[in-house]
Amino acid sequence: MDRLALYAQIQKKKSYLCIGLDTDPLKLPAVLKNDPDPVFAFNKAIIEATSDLCVAYKPNLAFYESMGAAGWKSLENTLLLIPEDIFTIADAKRGDIGNTSTLYARAFFDNLNFDSVTVAPYMGRDSVQPFLAFQNKWAIVLALTSNEGAMDFQTTMLDDGSPLYEKVLRMVATWGTPDNLMFVVGATRAEEFTSIRKIVPNHFLLVPGVGAQGGDLKAVSRAGMNKQCGLLVNSSRQIIYASSGSDFAEKAREAALLIQREMEELLDEITITDQ
Repeated sequence: MDRLALYAQIQKKKSYLCIGLDTDPLKLPAVLKNDPDPVFAFNKAIIEATSDLCVAYKPNLAFYESMGAAGWKSLENTLLLIPEDIFTIADAKRGDIGNTSTLYARAFFDNLNFDSVTVAPYMGRDSVQPFLAFQNKWAIVLALTSNEGAMDFQTTMLDDGSPLYEKVLRMVATWGTPDNLMFVVGATRAEEFTSIRKIVPNHFLLVPGVGAQGGDLKAVSRAGMNKQCGLLVNSSRQIIYASSGSDFAEKAREAALLIQREMEELLDEITITDQ
């Protein structure tokens, strides 16, 4: 999916919601326990209940890889269900030497047909560039994350007085374009979005951490939007585990609808100016 198609979906749905399909077999509703593929059945119900409210789905690969071959099959079947006009993110956090990254890119883009994959930049340019070689595909590079351990390295101050994550943003931005690069910036770092936008004014930002992790959607949106919205705000547990009963899909829709309505108001409220 290219940038214009993604923005068109944001405009159409009045939403920049990404739903994380972090489907844990241990947390599935009891009503699915006898299904031959309960993970797929759960994802199917969630997608059917929410696909008109979101513009992206983000399966976290760890939840599927942990189940071995059966998990990969559940993932493959899930991807076939996602409508073609919805952006798909392989939350895999890959990053290795160039020839290995090339194979990872083929796996996610050619084999599974994801639109994007999350990438760790620690090994440098040659570990990221293979993901940028595919037309209308995206590398979503980790920049400033929401986890507690982010403070160990990402905010380390360099000799020029800037934090390490800012160097990552500046350097990685030169490896691609706003048409094939996004950055992960955690919602719990809302106070940093203004300075981040000065460095990468035109790139989309994938923003996890809204909801269960305590991120503030309004603060992130007001500081982070650009002229094409430029945000994909992810919510996982708050939506998909809104209920553990037989009404889990209905409750997931209600939770997604609350976020989408707030997003619609924010899209109407925020004056988007050229950066």
